[in-house]
Amino acid sequence: MLALTQLWVPILLSAFLVFIGSSVVHMVLKWHNSDYRKLPNEDEVRAAMRKGNPAPGQYIMPHCLDPKEQAKPEIQQKYVEGPNGIITVISSGVPNMGPKLGLWFGFNIVVSIFVAYVASRTLPLGTEYLKVFQVAGTVAFASYAMGTIPGSIWMGKPWLATLKDVADGLVYGLLTAGAFGWLWPK
Repeated sequence: MLALTQLWVPILLSAFLVFIGSSVVHMVLKWHNSDYRKLPNEDEVRAAMRKGNPAPGQYIMPHCLDPKEQAKPEIQQKYVEGPNGIITVISSGVPNMGPKLGLWFGFNIVVSIFVAYVASRTLPLGTEYLKVFQVAGTVAFASYAMGTIPGSIWMGKPWLATLKDVADGLVYGLLTAGAFGWLWPK
């Protein structure tokens, strides 16, 4: 069984490769830009939300968390009238990508540590490239992709956007698998 310390190079390299790969996906290819649509009355919605001054957080409308309440005619009418939605409100101000990118890189390291843990417990020293690639890629893919699916099941996220997230997870899994397969200790 390998120690995680023997895998620090593939952990860091795979996190870096995923960071670069995600930058290409989001900043060069921009294939997620179509995942976000503009409200036809954005200014009015923003004005109404500013008036209510919601704190950053996640909101649902109509707000009805008790299934017994959903049976009330006035709540049923709200659902029929619409719109129904889940809204995430973030802090006001010009977005600062620095902290988010730092958190993203940290997340990539955490995923790579989990990949290293599973691989180090299931694969011996000197395992051939393809076997390491398979194990590392499967764990990385599951880590990056599977958690996005419940957003479409429960939160109404468009399935096409989720399928793109899953495709991203496949790319990130392949990058991680390649790094681990290439740098697996002999």
